[in-house]
Amino acid sequence: MKDKEILKLVGARIRILRKEKGFSQESLGEKGGFHFSYIGQIERGEKNVSLMNLSKIAETLDVNLIQLFAYIDEEIEFTEHENNIQEIVDMLRESNSDKVRLAKNVLREILKGNSST
Repeated sequence: MKDKEILKLVGARIRILRKEKGFSQESLGEKGGFHFSYIGQIERGEKNVSLMNLSKIAETLDVNLIQLFAYIDEEIEFTEHENNIQEIVDMLRESNSDKVRLAKNVLREILKGNSST
């Protein structure tokens, strides 16, 4: 994957998350301490944004930094196993802390002693 492609994919992901949260480029910029034109440049893949600035953007969008990289590479085909894991992760992200803690404890019990499967 070329450098510019990565910048465009990350920028597109930021745009999607920003719109999901109902932010304009200007409001995201204000809340994160950036100029709105900088946000636009990032979203278009024109700026090689630093990890620190990506962290600030993720915090402003109230997402995990990893979610900024959760774009889909169309060249990669996921196995059923990987799809199941992603589905579980998606469900957990939509749940509150108590349910996540409960799911973790249940999963730990299910997997206890089954490290070979």
